[in-house]
Amino acid sequence: MLPDTRYARSGGVNVAYQVLGKGPPDLVVVPGWVSNIDLSWEEPAFARFLTRLSSFSRVILFDKRGTGLSDRVADMPSLEVRMDDVWAVMRAVGSEVAALLGYSEGGTMCALFAATYPARTSALIMAGAFPRRRWAPDYPWGQTDAQIQHALDLIQREWGGPVNIDAHAPSMAQDERFRQWWARRLRASASPAAAMTLLRMNAEIDIRHVLPSIRVPTLILHGVRDGVVDPGTARYLASRIPGAKLVELNGADHIPWGDNGDAILDEVEDFLTGVRHSPEYDRVLATILFTDIVGSTDKAVSLGDRRWSDLLECHHASVRRELERFRGREIGTTGDGFLAAFDGPARAVRCACAISDNMQSLGLEVRAGLHTGECEVMGDALGGIAIHIGARVAALAQPGEVLVSATVKDLVAGSALSFHDRGVHALKGVPGDWRLFAVER
Repeated sequence: MLPDTRYARSGGVNVAYQVLGKGPPDLVVVPGWVSNIDLSWEEPAFARFLTRLSSFSRVILFDKRGTGLSDRVADMPSLEVRMDDVWAVMRAVGSEVAALLGYSEGGTMCALFAATYPARTSALIMAGAFPRRRWAPDYPWGQTDAQIQHALDLIQREWGGPVNIDAHAPSMAQDERFRQWWARRLRASASPAAAMTLLRMNAEIDIRHVLPSIRVPTLILHGVRDGVVDPGTARYLASRIPGAKLVELNGADHIPWGDNGDAILDEVEDFLTGVRHSPEYDRVLATILFTDIVGSTDKAVSLGDRRWSDLLECHHASVRRELERFRGREIGTTGDGFLAAFDGPARAVRCACAISDNMQSLGLEVRAGLHTGECEVMGDALGGIAIHIGARVAALAQPGEVLVSATVKDLVAGSALSFHDRGVHALKGVPGDWRLFAVER
């Protein structure tokens, strides 16, 4: 269930915020460039990140004024005004003292807040942050004027799409679902003009002179392959903030819920609570089976709705009988197909063959695809890359064919099953090349 969205009054502006979990400690999460707290929950990786934070703190989220669900404003706020907004949200939820977790530009504002209001700040955590955005002779990690102008031109030209996703989230940039969410989040967070104004304002930020006056416990987190903010900025921050702890992470994503997400969560929990409780991921090795009726649309048109519905019912009953016979577990139906899981690959292959053979008596042909891999257990469902691979394998199967990945073939050695090499294929959205095999029957 999504947390309720509420509004805090800051001057004459309404600032949208959400609260989840229970403290102590209180943890204010300060977003980077643009945000939308409602849409954050539509991305599973981001939702898991926030949920894990709430397992050891009371998490306070907000959209800075001019972005997301907060009031639009004529002029984008300075860092000083943004600090006022943080304090307004803290007052609204009854938080006198809180830890601050800021990522990207949000980390810069958090550092200024911690220096200005140390009595209100129990700890400072910065992820992918910077003290200055623009290049200078004594600060070689910033962006040049040409780079800043290129970013502005990109917004002007491509806003509405997944702008700069390759730099912010390279590990997920080829996932079409994530690309669509990223573009929708940007559109819902700011207009093109507002996004450009924020970018120009960020380019003028420089809090280097403030860093030595920060006296609260400070944790600095940064990916060593971050393509948005040079890792040298993290080392600079750590060298200037007294007693700061620097943790360099082996990842490329700038967003904190990306490829470094679990490591960031571990470090934040340990820093705030002194205890590191990595989540107990419930994962299992399973053989995934996808089936699909070939030419189902044409068949439905030729038979009519009633006869097609009756035939589909017979198909479902036949598949379920074979699943029970071979100890498969139905995960779900996909219109006229099935997703099932098995704890043994040989049984999964034989079940797929039996399903295919049985369909002939119904005048149907099915295609089937199988892959064995580690899956994440999500209640009664399964998730993870193995599911995607199984679906891609099934999509390449010919009518009446049972197609398997090399992983399945290797695991059923000695089972008397025979295979025909179907060559190497690229599976859409899955890295690498995959050798596939058709079951000989």
